Formats: sequence, structure tokens, C-alpha cells
Amino acid sequence: MAYDDLRGFLSTLEKEGQLLRITDEVLPEPDLAAAANAAGRIGEGAPALWFDNVKGFTDARIALNVHGSWANHALALGLPKHTPVKEQVEEFARRWDAFPVAPERREDAPWRENTQEGTDVDLFSVLPLFRLNDGDGGFYLDKAAVVSRDPEDPGHFGKQNVGTYRLQVIDRNRLAIQPVPVHDVAIHLRKAEEKGEDLPIAITLGNDPVMAIVAGMPMGYDQSEYEMAGALRGAPAPIATAPLTGFDVPWGSEVVIEGVVESRKRQIEGPFGEFTGHYSGGRRMPVVRIDRISYRTNPVFESLYLGMPWTECDYLVGPNTCVPLLKQLRAEFPEVQAVNAMYTHGLLAVISTRKRYGGFAKAVAMRAMTTPHGLGYITTVIVVDEDVDPFDLPQVMWALSSKVNPAGDVMILPNLSVVELAPAAQPAGLTSKMIIDATTPVHPDTRGNFSTPAKDLPEAKDWAARLQRLLSEARG
Repeated sequence: MAYDDLRGFLSTLEKEGQLLRITDEVLPEPDLAAAANAAGRIGEGAPALWFDNVKGFTDARIALNVHGSWANHALALGLPKHTPVKEQVEEFARRWDAFPVAPERREDAPWRENTQEGTDVDLFSVLPLFRLNDGDGGFYLDKAAVVSRDPEDPGHFGKQNVGTYRLQVIDRNRLAIQPVPVHDVAIHLRKAEEKGEDLPIAITLGNDPVMAIVAGMPMGYDQSEYEMAGALRGAPAPIATAPLTGFDVPWGSEVVIEGVVESRKRQIEGPFGEFTGHYSGGRRMPVVRIDRISYRTNPVFESLYLGMPWTECDYLVGPNTCVPLLKQLRAEFPEVQAVNAMYTHGLLAVISTRKRYGGFAKAVAMRAMTTPHGLGYITTVIVVDEDVDPFDLPQVMWALSSKVNPAGDVMILPNLSVVELAPAAQPAGLTSKMIIDATTPVHPDTRGNFSTPAKDLPEAKDWAARLQRLLSEARG
């Protein structure tokens, strides 16, 4: 099932018992973020949260933790809510192969119902803003899809980027944006500033659930997020034309903000409790001037709590990080079987692979570190054999404990790039990276004593299914 807007998805979540309405009056701070924080501690079946009785806001409609469980993530992809995570990743990879699916342009987008322009722009009158963590430097829009175009090739549909970047509210018509250097929006901004120009930008809030997923995917520079959304949805993604910038934006958004990133203008942004589970400090960041806001009547404000994992952020950027890495690696190394890069947005990745020859696993790990995502994120790679499931952590720990000889299986690569948000980086943006080869040595590597491994009995797989069935029947 493909959802064209957030509201349709919220209705399905409610029907599936995956949306919890909080009817008691709550405080905007700390109750909203604390509830979303707590939802991340419930486990795999945590619901989305809906608040419409918030003290100080007369007509707030706030949705939190929308993608914050594997059940909700499955429903976003149109899968049964009990679909195991490994199967969700495999289905994600299967749908990737349908890329590209051209979007469908529609008129009469619901966000055209209301408009603020010029001096009338006042973000505070449209959105019920609140802080997410008590150390945050202000209000943040952290689940937006930010649309920008390559200033040197503005007509190239694939180079029109749709990405998720943190946005701090500075004033009623000003935002500060953090363009991480490895992200496409930073490339667009650099090109615009080299020409002495502002960078036009559109920011959409309250998007359909697949749009929120693809906006955080590490895709190729000239690959369209809208065309990927169509592949994942199994139907063309609906888009509309933003009235001020002319950009392509999601048809079903709750709010569309248009303006420019002002050339060479910077302002202090932060601190902010980040996906790393740490605060990032205040830094001078580019400034967005808002020139127009279009929004649905009674817009739903969707926000994302993030902090110490696991939170909604980790579910949102789990499979959409694993699968691009898998596909990019397989293009050069078809021996790669699976990639688990769910840990802190891929700062750590576990890769299972067959080997052609001794040392092959380390080559796979080094290539992972030079993919579009790996350049800025992957700091540690654990490589395991093809019969080890990288999503089964006891199996991974067995490989680490039984197959790693640190003298030859651990590589430290100094002074490589990483996002400045990585707390272990020193200085910010630079770190050493590590490869742990937990695979069985193959010729000409003859180290160790691995000639007589114990394997699962052939009948064990059938017995596992039989035991699960019997256990289910016994529990009624």
C-alpha cells in the first residue's frame, strides 16, 4: 500500500494499533520529547504518538515517533507489521532493483490551502515549536525534506537533491541549516557561493512515510530520491511544483517552506542532541531566509526525537543505510552477501562476504569506507564469513571471539574523513578508522586452525520452524 501523505499513514497506524493518542493536557517541554524518548525504550512494537492537547497551543496537532519501531517501519513500506527486520531489509533491497520509477506530477496539492509571503511570514504562527532535548540551543525542524538544485545544472532532475538536514529556528523567518560536507546540499551551496549567489531552497514538513525514508538515504549524486521513492512505494511518487522556487516537492506535504540559503552568511547554530547520543556544540552555519510558507489547514507538525540510541532516528535510517551500501559494494564485489549498518547511522558496519583469496575481506571493508556514505560515516567495519548473519549479533560476536587474531586481522587507517558530529573525531571531521577481519583465512593466508568447523545439523532448520510452530500453538 502506497501512502500519498502523512495523514493517510497515521490512519493506518491507528487501525493497526500502532498510534497512541495522548488526550491528557501535556506541557510542550519536557513532556513531548520525553514521551518520544520513552517510546524508544519500549521496544520493537512502539507506537507513533499523537498530541493535540498541549498547554500554550490552542490548536496543536503533533505527531512523534511515526517511524519509531520495526512495526511502523514495515507498515510504511506496505508490509505486515510483524515482518522481521531482516526480511524488511531484504524486501527493501528487492524494491531497490526497480529504481528508477518516474514520479507523477499532480495539481491541487493540499499544502496550497494557505499562504504566508514576504513580511507576513511567521513560522511561529504555523507550527507548535518545542525543544527536543534540554541542552538544545533552540527549536529544530529535524524531519524535513530539504530540496535544492545543482546551480551548474539546474535542469537535471537527478541532481535535484532531497535530503534531511537539521534546521534550527532562528527567527520567525530565519533558519540555520547544517550542510554536512559529504551531503549533496553542501555541494550545491558551495557552487552557488562560488558564483556569489544565494541558493534557492524548499523545505517540506509532514511528508508521506516513504519520502521521509528516502530523504535520509545515501544515494548517488545524480540519482533522484523521487524515483527511488517510486521504487520503494511500488507506485509513482506524487510530486507538485513549489510556487516560488519552481522546485519539485512532495504533493502530500503538510507544510512547504521556500526561500534561499543566503550566500556567505553564517550564524551560530546549536548545540543539538544528535543521533550519536551526544550533543554537538555551537558552530557557525549557513542561514536560510524564508520568503514563503504554504500549508494545509490545521497542519500536522511531525517531529523526530533523537538522542541516545535507539530512537526513531535509528529505525528511520536503518534499512535505508544498509541497502545502498549493499548495492554499491555488490556492484564491484558480487561476493558480498549482506550489510548491517544500523548502528548509529552506519558509523559501524558489519559485512558478510565470500572471499576470492586471502586479504579479500579487507579490500571489501576499504571499499565500504569509500562509498558515498562511508566517506563521512563508516569508522569501523567488521567483516564476517558468508555463513554468519550480520544481523544476528551473537553470531557476529562468535566470529569476533573465535576468528580474530589482532596482530593480523585488525587494521587502523589514520586521518580519514568523518562527519563533524562524530564525537570521537579529533579534530572534528577527521578520525582514524578500523577494519576487523573476522573471516576464516583462505589461500594463500594459512594462519590459524580452522579446518574442522562445527556446522548446524542439516535438519536443524526444519526443527527450528517446527519448534516455533509448536510454541505458538502452546501459547494459544
